[in-house]
Amino acid sequence: MKRFRTPLFAALVVTTGALVCPAPAAADWLPNLLSPADEAKMGAEENPKVIKEFGGVYEDPGLAHYVTSIGQLLASTSEEPNVHYTFTVLDSPIVNAFSLPGGYVYVTRGLLALADNEAEMAGVMAHEIGHITAHHSAERYSQSIFAQLGLGILGAVTGSNLVGQIGGVAAQLVLRSYSREQEFEADSRGVRYMSRAGFDPHAMAEFLSKLQAHDRLEAEIAGTPGAADQFSLLATHPRTADRVERAIAEAGGISVKNPVVARDIYLRKLDGVLYGDNPDQGLIRGRRFVHPKLRFQFEVPQGFRLINSADAVIALGPQNAHLEFDFVKRPPNLSMASYLTSVWAKGVTLRDVERLNVNNMEAATGWVRLSTQQGTMDARPVAIAFDANRIARFFFVTPPAVTAQLSEGLKATTYSFRRLGAGEAERVQPYRLRIVNVAAGDTVASLSARQPFESYSEDRFRVLNGLGPGDAVAPGELVKIVSAQ
Repeated sequence: MKRFRTPLFAALVVTTGALVCPAPAAADWLPNLLSPADEAKMGAEENPKVIKEFGGVYEDPGLAHYVTSIGQLLASTSEEPNVHYTFTVLDSPIVNAFSLPGGYVYVTRGLLALADNEAEMAGVMAHEIGHITAHHSAERYSQSIFAQLGLGILGAVTGSNLVGQIGGVAAQLVLRSYSREQEFEADSRGVRYMSRAGFDPHAMAEFLSKLQAHDRLEAEIAGTPGAADQFSLLATHPRTADRVERAIAEAGGISVKNPVVARDIYLRKLDGVLYGDNPDQGLIRGRRFVHPKLRFQFEVPQGFRLINSADAVIALGPQNAHLEFDFVKRPPNLSMASYLTSVWAKGVTLRDVERLNVNNMEAATGWVRLSTQQGTMDARPVAIAFDANRIARFFFVTPPAVTAQLSEGLKATTYSFRRLGAGEAERVQPYRLRIVNVAAGDTVASLSARQPFESYSEDRFRVLNGLGPGDAVAPGELVKIVSAQ
C-alpha cells in the first residue's frame, strides 16, 4: 500500500484480480482514426501516468539497458523499425507486460523473475511490439469512439480532434482484453521478429506454459484453486502455448539455426533484483504486514492470507471472511469515536460503539450487520489515531455464523497494530532474487529450504525455475532462489 484513501465507508466486496473489461467485438471494416503522429502523442502523454499507476520505474540501470537492448533488436526487425520505441521495467511484483501506441513497451520485474532465459523475455516483448505494429490499441480506441459518437457524425471528426479527447484512455486500454484475433496477430508478428533476431520462437510458448503454472500456484496459495485467471496476465492476453505453436506453423514452421537462448547471461542479470513487494509499499512476511517507510506493523489471524495492493492491504480468510487496512487523512479536532460515526460510517447505524486504546493510540470501533453481494455479513470498522495527520483503519467482514469464532483472532489483529521504532524499521529488508550454482548434493528440497517462505516453498522454487513435479536439479547449473538477504 502506498496511498491515502478518501474517508469513505469501505466496500464490502473485495476483488483481488485486475479489473478486466471485455474486448470490443471485432470490426475489421472500421478505420483506425489515429494517425502515427496521433499514436505517438497518445503514448507520450499517457506514458508517465501508466508508469505511476503500475508501480513506477524499477531503478536498475544495468537491467534497464539490457531489456532495452533486446527490445530494440526485436523492434529493428519489425515492419515499423523507425518508430521511437521505449522499453520500461516497472517496479511491480505482478507478472505483467503491456504496450501503448507510439512504441511504449512495459514489462514488470515480476515477469522478468519468472522468465528463465533471454529468449523467453524476447518472446514477451516481441508479442507486445506486435500489438504496436498492428495498431491494436489504436483500433480499440477508434472502436470506442465509434460506439460513443455513432457512425452518422464520424465524418466530422479528425484524428487531431480525437487526440485532444483522449483524457487518460490509454491507461484504460492497458487493462482491456485484446480479442483472440488480435492476440493471434501479435503472436504471428512476434514469431517473425524473434526468428529474425535469432531467437527460437518456441520460447514464447514455453513462457506461456510457465505462466500458467505460476497462475495455478498463485490461485492455490490464495485458497481459490479454481480461479487462476484472477492472478493471470492471460486475463488481458487470452493466449495459450498451442496458439503460439499454431502461429509458428502458419509462418511455415520457422526453424532458427543455433537459436539464442542465453540462459546464464539472463539469470546473472537478475541477481539481486527485488522479489515481491517494494519496501516503500510495505512487505508481507507470512501473516505479518510490515511497512518500514510508514513505520508500522500488524499480524492477521491464522488462516488469513495477506495481499498488498496500491491502496490497501487485504487479508482473505475462511468462509468469505476478510479484512482491509488503509490510511486516511485525519480531520482536525475530531475524536476517533466521532470520526467513526460521523465521517467513515456516516449514514450507517453502528452498534456498541466503544473507545479503545491500541498500544497508546486513541481508537474506536463498533459493528453493523449488512446485506451484501456475498449475503448477510457482520462488518466491524476500527479507527486508530496513528498520529496528528493520519488515521489507520481496519475493516473486518465476517459471515454471522463465524463472527464469534473469528472475533478473538480479529481482535488480536487490532491490538497487534503498532508503530515501529527507527531501528526496527531499518532492519526490515525486502526479498531479493539470488542466482546460485547448484552444488554436489543439492536437491530441489534443500535449495527450497533456503527460501524464507513459511509454505509452498518448494512449489515456488519449481515454478520460478520452470521445473515440473518430477524434475531435479543438476550440479553446476544456475538456479533462482528467493532470499531475505
